[in-house]
Amino acid sequence: MNLIRILLVDDHAVVRAGLRNALQEMPDVSVVGEVDDGADLFPALQMSTANLLLIDVNMPNFNPIEAVQRIRSQYPELKILVVSAFDDDIYVQGLMNVGVSGYHLKDQPLSDLRLAIQKVMSGQRWVSGRLLDKLIQVDASQRETLKLTKRQKQILRLLQRGLDNFGIGREIGISIKTVENHLTRMYRQLGVSSRLEAVNFINKHPQFLGVMMITNDELGVTDNPLNIETNIRATVMVVDDNARYRSQLHRMIAKMHTDIAVVEAENTLEALQHTQKRKPQLALVDVVLGNEEGIACAERIRQTNLQTRIVMMSAYPDREFRRRASAVGAAAFLDKKDLDSTTLRLIIQDNVA
Repeated sequence: MNLIRILLVDDHAVVRAGLRNALQEMPDVSVVGEVDDGADLFPALQMSTANLLLIDVNMPNFNPIEAVQRIRSQYPELKILVVSAFDDDIYVQGLMNVGVSGYHLKDQPLSDLRLAIQKVMSGQRWVSGRLLDKLIQVDASQRETLKLTKRQKQILRLLQRGLDNFGIGREIGISIKTVENHLTRMYRQLGVSSRLEAVNFINKHPQFLGVMMITNDELGVTDNPLNIETNIRATVMVVDDNARYRSQLHRMIAKMHTDIAVVEAENTLEALQHTQKRKPQLALVDVVLGNEEGIACAERIRQTNLQTRIVMMSAYPDREFRRRASAVGAAAFLDKKDLDSTTLRLIIQDNVA
């Protein structure tokens, strides 16, 4: 195989370091440059000998669709492999349509990333396995009737109650931007263009929401707003900017331990709010949280509540991450691909009284 020369583009230094370390283990691969801002991408391309662009499309001063179209026009032979935490199928389809060679999710194993690079450089297209089902074209009416997620149903119910975006985010523990993303997608699925139209649609078609009673589990909160009698012995917090991964861990913990409450946070602010309010015994924190560093978040959690045990996790674990995590008092550092139900059960046993 000819030498693969990679231009690495991500606004997070820790992610670039993790990727660079992983790529160094591949034969015939060389990282020939790094970029941390969209404004610097095209000047870097002009100076670079790269034949593969490894890029996170969610970064400052960067319009993904326009940039990919421009790259395709100016550098038709350059392969483009997106490495992102964002897994919206409409968004992925749009990037693939304008010329991206592959789309890889950050929380997938490093072995998959290496395979993705090999596939893309051999002229094939690559999409992470978890996205394939979402990209399969199905009948629009089936999507509308069958594909509303639990989170979307939560938000629709809160719309019925008249909450604004801030109120919805506060109620279920997500950011305003995440609420806006959910609403945009739901509007498209329901064929409406406003909050009022969405509420009117749901009022006329309540079957879309299934059981109409809002349960504590469905709301994704543990404050017991419905005064449901509970017997909770501990709280575990999951801090990750990938909503799907947070939900996956949430479900795994809830299934194994019915006496443990689980709260979710996608950034430092939400994590600190939960820490102050709930004082979790255990926090599972990703190394990268959107535009923030998870290790810095972990340190602030510990400063807020010394009793909270921290377990760091990453899709790109390396020695430097482990050293920094240990320095802020993390009890363990885990590779995400190893975080199965057995490992999670052991972590809880070791860190939750």
